Amino acid sequence: MLQKCTQQTTKSNQKWQNLKKAKSQTKTTNRALVKKRICIASHQTVGGFFLDWQYENFVKEQGFTQIAGVDEAGRGPLAGPVVAASCILPFDIPGLNDSKKLTPKKRAELYELLTTHPDIQFGIGLCTAQEIDQINILQASMLAMLRAIENLDGADYLLIDGNRLPSTLLPAQAIIKGDAKSPSIAAASIIAKETRDQMMLDYHQAYPQYNFGKHKGYPTKEHISALATYGACSIHRQSFAPVKAIMECISG
Repeated sequence: MLQKCTQQTTKSNQKWQNLKKAKSQTKTTNRALVKKRICIASHQTVGGFFLDWQYENFVKEQGFTQIAGVDEAGRGPLAGPVVAASCILPFDIPGLNDSKKLTPKKRAELYELLTTHPDIQFGIGLCTAQEIDQINILQASMLAMLRAIENLDGADYLLIDGNRLPSTLLPAQAIIKGDAKSPSIAAASIIAKETRDQMMLDYHQAYPQYNFGKHKGYPTKEHISALATYGACSIHRQSFAPVKAIMECISG
């Protein structure tokens, strides 16, 4: 019966597995071009492309000064919270990029800088698995973002990753794939990702049978197998199709 449950959830997990494949970064071979880009104060070189301040600069021209990037992490996993972060980034940081395109080591280094530098302000918000089950993952992501914004002091404009805006009183702009376009959003994506990963490492201590420390709740083969063997724990998202299918098979 458990083997049947695992087989039934294979197709529904395929789309999540595909999301885990990170795009490889292109290497810049023209050293002169790299040097030129690094010297430009308003730009950073990322994988041969500019991660520039065009969105931030445009908003500043409208009279805003405290511009915060906002992003979330953890929409796709079968377990754990969705975590959002907001960040007001006052200066360039070399190597800053979308958190998904960074190595774990580089992401951890940037996270340390972003969360300890006295001139960088940030806020964090989250929604638990139970909240996700109650209001769905989209609404939970919006709520986590709103909480991250509320936990940030001083922002007067928001640049938000995606194509939707949370219900905030602050003026805001949604930017599709903003974490790869705006330094402020990229900074928020790193803070959100690292915060969530640390939470999943903590959950690994409480529920070692699922190995959350390795897959962070994403629907890997190992995770699906553990679900079929042990059932769901308190941080699993019961409304997500793979979890729901396995639990129905186990109970039925």
